[in-house]
Order: sequence, then C-alpha cells, then structure tokens
Amino acid sequence: MVKKLLALGLMTGFLMSMTMVAAIPALAKERHPKIKAAIRALDAAKADLNAAAHDFGGHRVDALAAIDKAKEQLNLCLQYDKN
Repeated sequence: MVKKLLALGLMTGFLMSMTMVAAIPALAKERHPKIKAAIRALDAAKADLNAAAHDFGGHRVDALAAIDKAKEQLNLCLQYDKN
C-alpha cells in the first residue's frame, strides 16, 4: 500500500511538473507585455478624460487626439513584430 501511494505521489508530481514545463513556453510567447500594458493604460486615461466634467483648461481635445495617435503607433509596432 505504501509503495502504491509513493508511486502515485511520484507520478502526480511528475505530471504536474510536465504540465508546468509545458505552460512556460506559453507564457514566454507573450511578446511586449509593457507595450500591451501601455495600450490598456491609454484606454483608461481616455475613459477618464471622456468622463471628466471639465475640459482640463482646453487640453482635453488635444490629449484625446494624442492618446489615439499613441495607441495607433503602438498597435503598428505590435503588428510589425509578428516574427
């Protein structure tokens, strides 16, 4: 009985380690996580600007345009890095 439990434990540990090793390449495949995070941050900033009750001294329109341009450029960077 002890040998069976030990064998089962070893087999379970082996299978878990193989699953973890198989998951590592999937994590490593994500390219440019900081660029993707920047895009999400720009989306959040745009939502805040759009929801604000004031125009930030006339700068909201320019800021929204700059956000759109920055997101466009970042998405182009990601598009051209599909190697």
